[in-house]
Amino acid sequence: MDTEAMAARVARLRGLMVERGYDAVILRNNPDLRWLTGAERTFDFESAHTAYITADRLYLHTDSRYYNTFLERLGSDSPWIIDQDRATAPAWAALHVARERSRVVAVEDSLTLDFFDELQDQLRRAGVAALLPRMHGDICNLRMVKDAEELRLLQAAQDVTDAAFEHICSYIRPGMTEKQIRAELEGWMLSNGADALSFDSIIASGPNGANPHAQPSDRRVAEGDLIVMDYGAVVGDYHADMTRTVCLGEPSSKQREVYDVVQRAHEECAAMARAGMVGAELHQHSVDVISEAGFGAYFGHGLGHGVGLEIHERPGFSPAWDKPVPAGSVVTIEPGIYLPGEFGIRLEDCGVVDEKGYHPFTRSPHALRVIAV
Repeated sequence: MDTEAMAARVARLRGLMVERGYDAVILRNNPDLRWLTGAERTFDFESAHTAYITADRLYLHTDSRYYNTFLERLGSDSPWIIDQDRATAPAWAALHVARERSRVVAVEDSLTLDFFDELQDQLRRAGVAALLPRMHGDICNLRMVKDAEELRLLQAAQDVTDAAFEHICSYIRPGMTEKQIRAELEGWMLSNGADALSFDSIIASGPNGANPHAQPSDRRVAEGDLIVMDYGAVVGDYHADMTRTVCLGEPSSKQREVYDVVQRAHEECAAMARAGMVGAELHQHSVDVISEAGFGAYFGHGLGHGVGLEIHERPGFSPAWDKPVPAGSVVTIEPGIYLPGEFGIRLEDCGVVDEKGYHPFTRSPHALRVIAV
């Protein structure tokens, strides 16, 4: 764990607290807690942890399932004060509000209502008056700008993902089902450096590829099929995200034509991308390229999304992101064309944006990969 990086992240949060006039913040969102603590491979699907952060203290509440892991991950010199008090998380937070004499305590707007209601009730019982302003994604906004440690882990995750692409291309044969291909792909990643999977892998062949988020089925791949593969490895809690479309045997002229349009849209957008540009504007360029080729009706999703501790996070190259993309953001570029009843094509890289341009972690080539049969 890079202790200097963790200290810098906490300092960024505390700078926000000073700017907003917060005495403390209460955090429960696991990706935010992972970002601030640096505790790798500790957080899972449970909402089992609560942080109480002041100008000079870092408190973390957990339970017996995670307590020893936190101690091991963070070490004896950690600034985090960790406990497994049997009080409920809201009661624990209310106790710290009282002890620290905090008067303005910010909470995430992603807190569950039952937590928030019990927190208010506990404060009333203790006779403590505190303002509880909401933070509307403030930590998510801080997390947009990745530091060197995060970029290292993102590249490591992508390296496993790229290697998996070479493996799966050598494995695929006519007659295999989409589910078989997915099992081989995911098993290979988990056996070759991945701590986990970024999401349920998409393997969509032939007409199934026209559904951007198709789930692998029992359909058997056949010669002439385009196969869309969207997947990623996780390393140190950071996600990779890549899509490649391959052809089993020689593609038709139409398949080549559509693939060339998608590749052109991708590469033009990648060449244009840089920090400070509005995400929606880059998305619009991809729409323009695909529309001019006559396929505008068949590209309906955003060009790209942020990636990091979550597979979808801020910012984005999409119509919804009407703000400049900050330097240090990690964003996908993934145009696609989806022809119902025929086939789909998507080409996705993930990379970091700075003032000079877009720098992909992805190393797998963009040219259409033809798998010999």
